[in-house]
Amino acid sequence: MSLVISNRVFNSRLIVGSGKYENFQITKEATLASGAEMITVAVRRINILDNKTENLLDYFKGTNISFLPNSAGCTTAKEAVSLFELVREGTGIDFVKLEIIGDTKKTLYPDVVETLEATKILAKSGFKTLVYTNDDPIMAKKLEDSGASAVMPLAAPIGSGLGIQNKYNIMFIKEAISIPVIVDAGVGCASDASIAMELGADGVLSNTAIAQAKDPIKMAQAMKLAVEAGRLSYEAGRIAKKPFATASSPTDYMPAL
Repeated sequence: MSLVISNRVFNSRLIVGSGKYENFQITKEATLASGAEMITVAVRRINILDNKTENLLDYFKGTNISFLPNSAGCTTAKEAVSLFELVREGTGIDFVKLEIIGDTKKTLYPDVVETLEATKILAKSGFKTLVYTNDDPIMAKKLEDSGASAVMPLAAPIGSGLGIQNKYNIMFIKEAISIPVIVDAGVGCASDASIAMELGADGVLSNTAIAQAKDPIKMAQAMKLAVEAGRLSYEAGRIAKKPFATASSPTDYMPAL
């Protein structure tokens, strides 16, 4: 069940986000319940470089949870690259999630042109970059060729909870590239995560579905089990779909009564 991204190995294939929780304590409890080993942190919203005021870092001391700095809020390659350079200078972290938004008002869709440019620059600078993008297999291949460590195609618009809107594109992306494919954005409940894994995705990132659930702890547990079940189902291999019934107990060679 291990997920390998660049030079790191994770026992969990679920990554969680840190936004939209009521407080840091619930964030910690839900993250631990999820079994995830990595949590995204929007650097512009939570100052991971400031140790003088209460921040998320304090709550995860003594755990095995690592932070994945996220460039949420950036709209250009220049902004994202500058932000990550500051993060690496201040913390030593070079394992990051690249997110450059093109439409900040309605869809929160990524700007793939700026994203591709930033991916090239970051790869040359030694960053291990997990790249948020649209569900386009052509762009996924370009990102891989540009040095991305993983591609994170959206399932649906960020925070929408609509689930996977184009299953075939997720499958096509998985077929097109050899680096990990982690479905990101739009996951609304545990069954969405399971479907993503059954399609062959290497992992799932979930934030809003957990943080905004009526019971974040229970939803985190559900996401953990769904990702595990979906991966097992994918590895087991589903039966072929048929337009007619097939008896589960064959009648061939049965004696007449």
